[in-house]
Amino acid sequence: MTSRAATERVPATPPSQTDVVIQEIKRLVLDGVLGPGSRLPIEKDLAARLGVSRGSLREGVRALVHLGVLETRQGDGTYVTELDAGRLLSPLGFLAELSTPGNAAQLLGVRRILEAESAALAARTIDEDGLESLAEALARADSAMWPTGTDVEAFLDADADFHIRIARSTGNLALAALIENLIGRTARMRVIRAMSDRGAVSSTQAEHYAILAQLRRRDPERARIRMEAHLLGVEEFAQSHPNDTLIEGATARERQ
Repeated sequence: MTSRAATERVPATPPSQTDVVIQEIKRLVLDGVLGPGSRLPIEKDLAARLGVSRGSLREGVRALVHLGVLETRQGDGTYVTELDAGRLLSPLGFLAELSTPGNAAQLLGVRRILEAESAALAARTIDEDGLESLAEALARADSAMWPTGTDVEAFLDADADFHIRIARSTGNLALAALIENLIGRTARMRVIRAMSDRGAVSSTQAEHYAILAQLRRRDPERARIRMEAHLLGVEEFAQSHPNDTLIEGATARERQ
């Protein structure tokens, strides 16, 4: 027999005032009332319009600033940002940074899919200046590879720059923003791999040059294959080291 309590519908939890602020400002943007670069009404008027307290309004505005929707200008008020992909997708990098070490392989898998397509697109769109900028990034990586050892931090900075420049050369700002935000989180696993496998740095650099060669040839399919194979190596390393704390400890000792 079903009890009366079980059949009664549990009332939905009403949204907080802060949630109301976020949703209503989003609606104003979507409806075109507030566009990119628009200044928000003064705090007192906007709070009254949304039916919330000024404290809740401030909390909602702060949340939207962190999400890249709004920006505050000292002494000038609060404005809607240009709503560009790079700014709106930047929280992805923060969320990825909070990911547990065991999820590194999954993030690397996402990155591999996105960057393989990025390389294929870049083979069609990159110009001579873009190719030269990639060669410059690889030259910096070469400089970090000393005969007596590698400056891992400098090498990985150049590595990241190489990948980011390829993504930006596609002209797809959303794709480039996604890749750029994922690169930051996956750098930790790449440091661990570089420190635990002395051959990883030289093989990584050889793969970079192979990718650049296919971009110079304007060959989308080969560029895609080269990029996918390149990123598969660190992805497989992450899969085989789901709990990287021991390796990270060894890395810290080597740096001392």
